[in-house]
Amino acid sequence: MLPGAPRRAARPWRRLARGACLTVCLWPAGMALACERAPHETEAIAGSVSNRWPGHGISLAWFQGPTTRYAHGVLGDEIEAAELHAYSEAAGTPCGTLSVTLPDTRVFEDIAPRLADLDGDGIPEIVVVESDRDLGARLAVYGPAQDGESLRLVAATPHIGQSRRWLAPVGIADFNGDGLMDIAYVDRPHLARTLRIWTYERGALREIAAAAGLTNHRIGETFITGGVRDCGTGPEMVLADAEWSRVVVARLTPAGISAEAVAPFSAAAVTAALACR
Repeated sequence: MLPGAPRRAARPWRRLARGACLTVCLWPAGMALACERAPHETEAIAGSVSNRWPGHGISLAWFQGPTTRYAHGVLGDEIEAAELHAYSEAAGTPCGTLSVTLPDTRVFEDIAPRLADLDGDGIPEIVVVESDRDLGARLAVYGPAQDGESLRLVAATPHIGQSRRWLAPVGIADFNGDGLMDIAYVDRPHLARTLRIWTYERGALREIAAAAGLTNHRIGETFITGGVRDCGTGPEMVLADAEWSRVVVARLTPAGISAEAVAPFSAAAVTAALACR
């Protein structure tokens, strides 16, 4: 298996099971007494639990509501998620969760949510891939709603514009050192193979750079290849070239995206690149 985040180890109808320590360690403080079991243990689609956020605000997010209403199958099966859930200190629900359910025309076509502080307030936002039945994928950012029960859409890129057209996230970082957080993804990694970088500012996403000839996913794979590294000179993106023949390291410079092939492509070479070797 290539380096990256696995989508799921088995059929997604199987509930994600974790140990008792995870129930205590990952739930917001005080919430463990409100529910008999942590909702992410009993309801999450397998493999869809996010990275843990160590600070305030949202601490964990995951997908629920498996559905076959968007039969694309780009990530190895035709089952996607209809719901996004998260633990939050601000939640007023018994289990300390916030949630959103998409309309019937949309799904979360993603491996797992990503938690990242995009606006610098110390509280993370949730970054996901959301796909529309007629318009294809877009990158979406969610955060807590004021009702203490829901997640609200904070910002999003435009949809690609056609059904069954997808994007694969690369990572989140301040790629150009301007103090604003950026999100990188590959637009249609099987077709257009275009790396795009969007910056997040004042509650909106704005595209700041793009480069063709790069990819990070092959149809049917349950993971996304590569990611973001920092070898001491700022964040860089590790991807593959369009032919999957070379490992490529890309940087955002004042002149745009620069890309350098660093090794023949292999799983080991991607791992080495991510580890700055």
